[in-house]
Amino acid sequence: MLLNIIDRHKLILNKLELNGYVNVNELSLEFGVSVVTIRKDLKLLEERKLLFRSHGRAIPADPYITEHHVNIKEKIHAEEKIRIAIEAASNLESNDSIILASGTSVIEFAKHIKQIEGLTVLTASLDTALILSENPNIDVIQLGGTVRRSSSSVVGPIGEKMLAELTFTKLFLGVDGIDLEYGLTTTNIMEASLNKQMINAAQKIIVLADSSKFGRKGFGRICGIEDVDQIITDSGIDANTKNKLIELGIDVTIV
Repeated sequence: MLLNIIDRHKLILNKLELNGYVNVNELSLEFGVSVVTIRKDLKLLEERKLLFRSHGRAIPADPYITEHHVNIKEKIHAEEKIRIAIEAASNLESNDSIILASGTSVIEFAKHIKQIEGLTVLTASLDTALILSENPNIDVIQLGGTVRRSSSSVVGPIGEKMLAELTFTKLFLGVDGIDLEYGLTTTNIMEASLNKQMINAAQKIIVLADSSKFGRKGFGRICGIEDVDQIITDSGIDANTKNKLIELGIDVTIV
Protein backbone atom coordinates (compact mmCIF):
# COMPACT_ATOMS: atom_id res chain seq x y z
CA MET A 1 0.00 0.00 0.00
CA LEU A 2 1.34 3.39 -0.99
CA LEU A 3 2.02 5.86 1.81
CA ASN A 4 0.16 9.15 1.82
CA ILE A 5 2.06 12.42 1.92
CA ILE A 6 1.69 12.85 5.70
CA ASP A 7 3.10 9.38 6.42
CA ARG A 8 5.95 9.93 3.96
CA HIS A 9 6.90 13.18 5.64
CA LYS A 10 6.87 11.56 9.09
CA LEU A 11 9.09 8.71 7.90
CA ILE A 12 11.46 11.11 6.12
CA LEU A 13 11.91 13.20 9.28
CA ASN A 14 12.37 10.07 11.41
CA LYS A 15 15.08 8.76 9.06
CA LEU A 16 16.71 12.18 9.04
CA GLU A 17 16.88 12.23 12.82
CA LEU A 18 18.21 8.66 12.97
CA ASN A 19 20.82 8.79 10.18
CA GLY A 20 21.65 12.49 9.84
CA TYR A 21 20.63 12.51 6.15
CA VAL A 22 18.21 10.99 3.64
CA ASN A 23 18.87 10.08 -0.01
CA VAL A 24 16.34 10.87 -2.76
CA ASN A 25 16.87 7.64 -4.75
CA GLU A 26 16.77 5.45 -1.64
CA LEU A 27 13.52 7.05 -0.44
CA SER A 28 12.00 6.61 -3.90
CA LEU A 29 12.72 2.88 -3.88
CA GLU A 30 11.63 2.37 -0.27
CA PHE A 31 8.34 4.26 -0.59
CA GLY A 32 7.54 2.99 -4.10
CA VAL A 33 7.07 6.48 -5.54
CA SER A 34 8.89 8.48 -8.19
CA VAL A 35 12.04 10.54 -7.60
CA VAL A 36 9.97 13.60 -8.58
CA THR A 37 7.51 12.88 -5.75
CA ILE A 38 10.32 12.59 -3.19
CA ARG A 39 11.87 15.84 -4.39
CA LYS A 40 8.51 17.57 -3.96
CA ASP A 41 8.25 16.10 -0.46
CA LEU A 42 11.71 17.40 0.46
CA LYS A 43 10.94 20.81 -1.05
CA LEU A 44 7.81 21.12 1.11
CA LEU A 45 9.72 20.07 4.23
CA GLU A 46 12.49 22.54 3.42
CA GLU A 47 9.93 25.35 3.06
CA ARG A 48 8.77 24.48 6.59
CA LYS A 49 12.41 24.77 7.77
CA LEU A 50 12.49 21.09 8.74
CA LEU A 51 15.45 20.11 6.57
CA PHE A 52 17.94 21.38 3.98
CA ARG A 53 18.20 19.92 0.46
CA SER A 54 21.66 19.28 -0.97
CA HIS A 55 22.80 17.29 -4.07
CA GLY A 56 20.23 14.49 -4.22
CA ARG A 57 19.76 14.23 -0.50
CA ALA A 58 18.63 16.21 2.54
CA ILE A 59 20.25 17.02 5.87
CA PRO A 60 18.76 18.40 9.11
CA ALA A 61 19.80 22.05 8.70
CA ASP A 62 21.53 24.51 6.40
CA PRO A 63 25.25 23.65 6.72
CA TYR A 64 26.52 26.97 5.42
CA ILE A 65 27.75 29.43 8.00
CA THR A 66 27.20 33.17 8.19
CA GLU A 67 30.08 35.19 9.59
CA HIS A 68 29.48 36.94 12.92
CA HIS A 69 31.62 39.30 14.96
CA VAL A 70 33.80 37.69 17.62
CA ASN A 71 31.84 39.54 20.34
CA ILE A 72 28.68 37.70 19.28
CA LYS A 73 30.33 34.31 18.77
CA GLU A 74 31.93 34.29 22.22
CA LYS A 75 28.46 34.13 23.81
CA ILE A 76 27.45 31.04 21.79
CA HIS A 77 28.11 27.67 23.50
CA ALA A 78 30.17 29.54 26.11
CA GLU A 79 30.14 26.76 28.73
CA GLU A 80 31.27 24.15 26.21
CA LYS A 81 34.12 26.42 25.09
CA ILE A 82 35.33 26.79 28.68
CA ARG A 83 35.48 23.00 29.15
CA ILE A 84 37.26 22.60 25.80
CA ALA A 85 39.74 25.32 26.76
CA ILE A 86 40.58 23.68 30.10
CA GLU A 87 41.19 20.34 28.38
CA ALA A 88 43.30 21.98 25.66
CA ALA A 89 45.50 23.61 28.30
CA SER A 90 46.27 20.17 29.73
CA ASN A 91 47.95 19.29 26.39
CA LEU A 92 50.73 21.81 26.96
CA GLU A 93 54.21 20.67 27.96
CA SER A 94 57.40 22.37 29.08
CA ASN A 95 59.30 24.10 26.26
CA ASP A 96 56.38 23.84 23.85
CA SER A 97 56.35 26.28 20.97
CA ILE A 98 52.74 26.57 19.84
CA ILE A 99 50.53 28.39 17.36
CA LEU A 100 47.18 29.75 18.44
CA ALA A 101 44.97 30.58 15.48
CA SER A 102 41.94 32.87 15.82
CA GLY A 103 38.40 32.37 17.09
CA THR A 104 36.54 32.41 20.38
CA SER A 105 37.55 28.87 21.39
CA VAL A 106 41.20 29.82 21.03
CA ILE A 107 40.72 33.05 23.00
CA GLU A 108 39.09 31.06 25.80
CA PHE A 109 41.99 28.60 25.68
CA ALA A 110 44.47 31.47 26.17
CA LYS A 111 42.66 32.44 29.38
CA HIS A 112 43.31 28.98 30.85
CA ILE A 113 47.02 28.64 30.11
CA LYS A 114 48.84 28.36 33.44
CA GLN A 115 52.54 28.43 34.29
CA ILE A 116 54.30 26.36 31.62
CA GLU A 117 58.09 26.47 31.64
CA GLY A 118 59.65 27.68 28.41
CA LEU A 119 56.36 28.23 26.55
CA THR A 120 56.47 30.20 23.31
CA VAL A 121 53.21 31.20 21.62
CA LEU A 122 52.70 32.63 18.15
CA THR A 123 49.17 33.88 17.51
CA ALA A 124 47.09 35.51 14.80
CA SER A 125 44.58 36.76 17.38
CA LEU A 126 45.07 40.23 18.82
CA ASP A 127 42.88 39.39 21.83
CA THR A 128 44.91 36.25 22.53
CA ALA A 129 48.20 38.15 22.34
CA LEU A 130 46.92 40.72 24.86
CA ILE A 131 45.73 38.02 27.26
CA LEU A 132 49.03 36.11 27.13
CA SER A 133 51.18 39.24 27.32
CA GLU A 134 50.08 39.59 30.96
CA ASN A 135 51.91 36.35 31.78
CA PRO A 136 55.64 37.14 32.21
CA ASN A 137 56.60 33.48 31.73
CA ILE A 138 55.23 33.21 28.19
CA ASP A 139 57.08 34.48 25.13
CA VAL A 140 54.40 35.88 22.83
CA ILE A 141 54.89 36.45 19.09
CA GLN A 142 52.18 38.44 17.33
CA LEU A 143 51.73 37.34 13.73
CA GLY A 144 51.81 40.23 11.25
CA GLY A 145 49.25 41.01 8.59
CA THR A 146 46.03 42.80 7.78
CA VAL A 147 43.58 43.03 10.70
CA ARG A 148 40.16 41.40 10.27
CA ARG A 149 37.90 43.51 12.46
CA SER A 150 35.20 40.85 12.74
CA SER A 151 37.60 38.38 14.38
CA SER A 152 40.23 40.76 15.86
CA SER A 153 42.91 38.73 14.10
CA VAL A 154 45.38 39.10 11.24
CA VAL A 155 45.42 37.51 7.79
CA GLY A 156 47.41 37.86 4.60
CA PRO A 157 50.81 37.19 2.99
CA ILE A 158 52.90 38.87 5.71
CA GLY A 159 51.78 36.33 8.29
CA GLU A 160 52.07 33.45 5.82
CA LYS A 161 55.66 34.44 5.05
CA MET A 162 56.51 34.55 8.78
CA LEU A 163 55.10 31.05 9.26
CA ALA A 164 57.17 29.67 6.38
CA GLU A 165 60.34 30.46 8.35
CA LEU A 166 59.29 28.87 11.66
CA THR A 167 58.34 25.49 13.14
CA PHE A 168 56.20 24.64 16.16
CA THR A 169 55.30 21.63 18.27
CA LYS A 170 51.53 22.15 18.24
CA LEU A 171 48.80 24.14 16.52
CA PHE A 172 45.55 24.87 18.36
CA LEU A 173 43.03 25.65 15.67
CA GLY A 174 39.49 26.99 15.92
CA VAL A 175 37.18 26.39 12.94
CA ASP A 176 33.71 27.39 11.78
CA GLY A 177 32.80 24.04 10.26
CA ILE A 178 33.81 20.38 10.25
CA ASP A 179 32.49 18.13 7.50
CA LEU A 180 33.74 14.54 7.35
CA GLU A 181 33.96 14.63 3.55
CA TYR A 182 34.90 18.26 2.88
CA GLY A 183 37.15 18.86 5.88
CA LEU A 184 37.74 21.94 8.05
CA THR A 185 36.44 25.33 6.98
CA THR A 186 36.17 28.95 8.02
CA THR A 187 33.98 31.80 6.80
CA ASN A 188 36.92 33.80 5.40
CA ILE A 189 39.11 32.64 2.50
CA MET A 190 42.16 34.64 3.65
CA GLU A 191 41.92 33.13 7.11
CA ALA A 192 41.70 29.67 5.52
CA SER A 193 44.89 30.36 3.58
CA LEU A 194 46.72 31.47 6.74
CA ASN A 195 45.45 28.40 8.63
CA LYS A 196 46.93 26.16 5.91
CA GLN A 197 50.34 27.68 6.52
CA MET A 198 49.90 27.16 10.26
CA ILE A 199 49.24 23.47 9.62
CA ASN A 200 52.41 23.23 7.52
CA ALA A 201 54.42 24.82 10.34
CA ALA A 202 53.19 22.56 13.18
CA GLN A 203 53.99 18.97 14.14
CA LYS A 204 50.62 18.25 15.79
CA ILE A 205 47.24 19.70 14.79
CA ILE A 206 44.69 20.06 17.60
CA VAL A 207 41.23 21.37 16.71
CA LEU A 208 39.09 23.11 19.34
CA ALA A 209 35.45 22.89 18.27
CA ASP A 210 32.16 22.66 20.11
CA SER A 211 29.76 20.05 18.74
CA SER A 212 27.68 22.59 16.79
CA LYS A 213 30.54 22.89 14.28
CA PHE A 214 30.09 19.34 12.95
CA GLY A 215 28.22 18.93 9.68
CA ARG A 216 28.70 22.58 8.78
CA LYS A 217 30.68 24.37 6.08
CA GLY A 218 32.30 27.77 5.79
CA PHE A 219 33.35 29.57 2.62
CA GLY A 220 37.08 28.84 2.89
CA ARG A 221 38.44 25.27 3.07
CA ILE A 222 41.39 24.87 5.44
CA CYS A 223 42.31 21.19 5.05
CA GLY A 224 40.98 17.65 4.88
CA ILE A 225 39.90 15.87 8.03
CA GLU A 226 42.83 13.47 7.60
CA ASP A 227 45.28 16.30 8.41
CA VAL A 228 43.99 16.55 11.98
CA ASP A 229 45.62 14.72 14.90
CA GLN A 230 43.19 15.54 17.70
CA ILE A 231 39.76 17.14 18.11
CA ILE A 232 38.62 18.43 21.48
CA THR A 233 34.83 18.82 21.59
CA ASP A 234 31.84 18.49 23.90
CA SER A 235 29.41 15.66 24.56
CA GLY A 236 26.94 16.99 21.99
CA ILE A 237 28.86 15.24 19.19
CA ASP A 238 26.79 12.38 17.80
CA ALA A 239 28.09 8.83 18.14
CA ASN A 240 28.22 8.21 14.39
CA THR A 241 30.47 11.22 13.77
CA LYS A 242 32.68 10.33 16.72
CA ASN A 243 33.13 6.74 15.51
CA LYS A 244 33.99 7.84 11.96
CA LEU A 245 36.63 10.24 13.27
CA ILE A 246 38.18 7.49 15.40
CA GLU A 247 38.19 5.17 12.38
CA LEU A 248 40.21 7.83 10.55
CA GLY A 249 42.82 7.69 13.32
CA ILE A 250 41.87 10.98 14.95
CA ASP A 251 42.08 11.29 18.72
CA VAL A 252 38.65 12.53 19.82
CA THR A 253 38.58 14.07 23.30
CA ILE A 254 35.11 14.76 24.72
CA VAL A 255 34.62 17.13 27.64
